[in-house]
Amino acid sequence: MQPQEPVIGILGGMGPAATADFYTKLVRHTRAHRDQDHPRTVIWSDPTIPDRTDALLGLGEDPTPWMLRGLKHLEEVGATLIAVPCNTAHAFVPELQAHTGVPILHMIEETVALLAASGVTTAGLLATTGTCRTELYQGSAQRWGLTVQVPGHEAQQKVMDAIQQIKGGRPSVAAAALVQAAQELQAQGAQAVIAGCTEIPLALSEEMLQVRLVDPTAVLAEAALRRAGFALSGAESPVGAVPS
Repeated sequence: MQPQEPVIGILGGMGPAATADFYTKLVRHTRAHRDQDHPRTVIWSDPTIPDRTDALLGLGEDPTPWMLRGLKHLEEVGATLIAVPCNTAHAFVPELQAHTGVPILHMIEETVALLAASGVTTAGLLATTGTCRTELYQGSAQRWGLTVQVPGHEAQQKVMDAIQQIKGGRPSVAAAALVQAAQELQAQGAQAVIAGCTEIPLALSEEMLQVRLVDPTAVLAEAALRRAGFALSGAESPVGAVPS
């Protein structure tokens, strides 16, 4: 392998199913006719990384040392860019980037930029409490002139419960609560709903809703492919379609 050849590093395990979903979307969004048309990819999946929301709420260990260890492994095997398929983990990306010369793609910035380009001005957010409280999406959206709405306290707890159900391998159990939360955000004026936890697309699809569903996992996959110099397949849009 030549040093200049692109290698997409995936800092994963947060959680494992979300990491697998990201890789699946990376494959699906690559324009390819044979194995050799796909990018070189290295996956570091460490499910022992402490819970990111617990850390942000002061209830658990700082996950940064675990993620830095993963970054080191990805660097050692030649990653030329890094994707982190976990929204809440992006609260720690500035610290991670300070410790590596390998560029880390920013899923949230990429998602908000794509939303702005699609004409959305108000979006609802389904995400972990850590992502909501640290205002990762809200801060990015403000720079683009967008408004981001989050669920109320009770609805947010149901979203968190749903995320845990998905992590536990029960996505079908989680779907109803996520649909209800999305409908409430739409009623508040959201033109699109962001699936702002990488577990959520495993349980929620746009066909279940009457509003656009934005998939940051797919946004990140496309951003990684573009950065690595690969053509996109033309798969379904990460920002969904305008409901008829």
